[in-house]
Amino acid sequence: MLLLAGCGAGASGERSADSPAAGAVARAAEKTEAVTSLRYRVTGSFPERGRIAEEGTVRTEPAVARLRTANLSGEERGETELRLVDGVLYESAPGDMVQKMGGRHWISYGRAAKFTTDSGLRMDVAGLRDQVGRNPAREAAFLAGAQDVKRIGGEKIDGTDATHYAGTAAIDELRASLEATDDKAARQGRERSLDQYEKLGVDELTLDVWVDGDDRVKRLRTQGFGRKGALDLTFTFLEYGKPVTIPAPRADDTADMRKPLKTNGR
Repeated sequence: MLLLAGCGAGASGERSADSPAAGAVARAAEKTEAVTSLRYRVTGSFPERGRIAEEGTVRTEPAVARLRTANLSGEERGETELRLVDGVLYESAPGDMVQKMGGRHWISYGRAAKFTTDSGLRMDVAGLRDQVGRNPAREAAFLAGAQDVKRIGGEKIDGTDATHYAGTAAIDELRASLEATDDKAARQGRERSLDQYEKLGVDELTLDVWVDGDDRVKRLRTQGFGRKGALDLTFTFLEYGKPVTIPAPRADDTADMRKPLKTNGR
């Protein structure tokens, strides 16, 4: 696999997964996963979708989240939005579906990850629920398990002082290392991330993590290459611990996938 990140020159020479570099990344990942709310942005490219830009907001207790995505290239060019409110997952409807749904602009998938639509179609939206409600910093922990994790040095990220760490990790080794993760929720979240990479055919990740002065992840870059193309995503964490309020779409502007669609009288 072609390693895309330049993380050799200027490194401190720390090579072991038990090094101070690995410990610093592990602490930052754990602390950032534990935050009660955060806002982040994503830029880069995703296999089969091309260039994307996203902005996400997440609150953990009670869970509420919003993810706005702009597909900047490819056949799926356009903007979409996911919301998770009171356990219900909503998705903005594509333009060509609005008229079919009686002018409604939102789709409700309900509270369950798996369900059957009114027309008998079996649905599994577990991936969408995880996508909108996740804390992306969970993947910083993968770098802590890399055998070649090292400290690159100090850098500025959006005007914030941060320390840059980098390394590479094989997917099968990361999955095996999850057995030592005591936190069930953290383990399951990381498993879902690895599942996604395996579906893309990615077997190794190049990871860069920037840790700020509060020992939290300020930026995370994930790169890989699989049978569906190149993956290169950069997550920048903008806010932690701020109040989050996300409204559910109006009921009269929402079509429930589990119920018969009423096209007259909305």
